[in-house]
Amino acid sequence: MTADLLQGKVCMVVFSNYPDDPRVRRDAEALERRGMVVDIVCLREPGEPAREVVKGVNVHRLPVRRKRTGKLRYIYQYASFIGLAAAHLARHAPSRRWDVVHAHNMPDFIVAAAAVPKLMGAKVVLDLHDPMPEVYMSKYGLAENHPAIRGLLDIERWAMNYADHCITANEAFRVLFVSRGCPVERMGVVLNSPDESVFGDWPEPRMRPVGEGPFRLMYHGTIVERHGLDSLLQAVAALRAEGRAVELVVYGEGDFVQEFLRRRDELGLAESVDYRGRVPLEEIARVIPEADLGVIPNKRYRFTELNLPTRILEYLSKGVPAVAPDTHGVRDYFNDGTLYFFEPGNASSLTQTIRRAMDDPAERQSILGLGRVVALRHAWASEQEKLVAIYRDLLVARGVMHATQNVSE
Repeated sequence: MTADLLQGKVCMVVFSNYPDDPRVRRDAEALERRGMVVDIVCLREPGEPAREVVKGVNVHRLPVRRKRTGKLRYIYQYASFIGLAAAHLARHAPSRRWDVVHAHNMPDFIVAAAAVPKLMGAKVVLDLHDPMPEVYMSKYGLAENHPAIRGLLDIERWAMNYADHCITANEAFRVLFVSRGCPVERMGVVLNSPDESVFGDWPEPRMRPVGEGPFRLMYHGTIVERHGLDSLLQAVAALRAEGRAVELVVYGEGDFVQEFLRRRDELGLAESVDYRGRVPLEEIARVIPEADLGVIPNKRYRFTELNLPTRILEYLSKGVPAVAPDTHGVRDYFNDGTLYFFEPGNASSLTQTIRRAMDDPAERQSILGLGRVVALRHAWASEQEKLVAIYRDLLVARGVMHATQNVSE
């Protein structure tokens, strides 16, 4: 197999942990495999080295931790990290000579860390994982005309204009950002598809025979209120009240964990709902096939209406059908017969949908097969080519590569 190689150096800046952040990791490893020198500037957890090389990626961790607390704490953490990151990039730019600085939101203002490399000619990419105003409207119940949201919208517009190119994670996000001022020619989409180097090359699914142990549901991801874990607990309780053998396994962390565990115990589900905390992505890929059904129980908010949850693609890639919210962001890619849809925020609808999946193994197999057809169109092997094409254009504009250059391995 041949692949276009790239030339140059990139520094990625992210207010997150590496290699835990899947999108950053996918991008970094894809670019490193194509021949780029890749540096990462990120957060540092206790016990992590300040510097290390992870699969060819040079990781530089700054002495800032993310703690999911109040709004003021978030502002302080953001400001501390961006200040330290800007100083780090300014100090090392003369020797590293980065050709691209790739800033991953949130926050959007993180592009400011690229100031000195940009003055030295580096191209700046703003990777808009999520629309920050919608996230904060959903998280804190703020209206669009709230001063804080108006401020976030102003910062978003400034950041998109400051960057040489923007990337986002799905079509609904792209339309939103273009409507808010990003030139259409400077906005690309690279989906959060599961990396085959972690999740495997789409192995053939193996559905467990009916009656081979309890019906296992799985959730993995950030545990926050808008992701609907309380509705999922209600669904499990209702199904068990019907005498059904069903269990739920949950992976992840977030500011809703303690409330989730309190409600689990309050519903008498301690024996049937297993919370396993945060685990590496490789472990998620390993355990997904042990589930009968992956569940994305999101509630309906401004943000979740537009989001395409990565977990849908991850479940399908490992041969597990998925229950997903009936939202714009999901419907842009999937239609009836490819996923199990439920009404977001409606525990009764979620219960009914899971019950339907449990009762009809043949339909479950059909939905899985059709869902995998859709997901395969957006496999990482294809999506990464969009990222490579964006970088190729930037490196040509930077003068590092020639437009006619076509080096292959």
